Amino acid sequence: SGKGSRTWADRARIMKAEKIFKLAKGFRGRAKNTIRIARNRVEKALQYAYRDRKAKKRDFRGLWIQQINAGVREHGIGYGEFISGLKDENIQLNRKMLADLAQNEPYSFKALVDVVKRMRGYPEDPPKT
Repeated sequence: SGKGSRTWADRARIMKAEKIFKLAKGFRGRAKNTIRIARNRVEKALQYAYRDRKAKKRDFRGLWIQQINAGVREHGIGYGEFISGLKDENIQLNRKMLADLAQNEPYSFKALVDVVKRMRGYPEDPPKT
């Protein structure tokens, strides 16, 4: 073979490096153009991505719980009691939907709170005039 030809192993190595460099796009310094450093940085970045996909789910659940808690406290009941009451009444709405209702549909949310309060024996709220 001539001087300029490459073996299959060379080509495979280059293709692998191109894949790494594609993932390393936007990295700073030599992490974007030196294969040894780029490989380590890409590997670490993928670990962070995996970890943070899990953390994102936790973070959103916490946010929804705060929003629901704020909504139910306006109506004089606690978060735990509200969620427990919904379960007892077999109302199957997840926290994401409940948080959305609390923010964007206050009357619908109040209806859910009233169902729980009625079941728990809270005194009726006098109608506002």
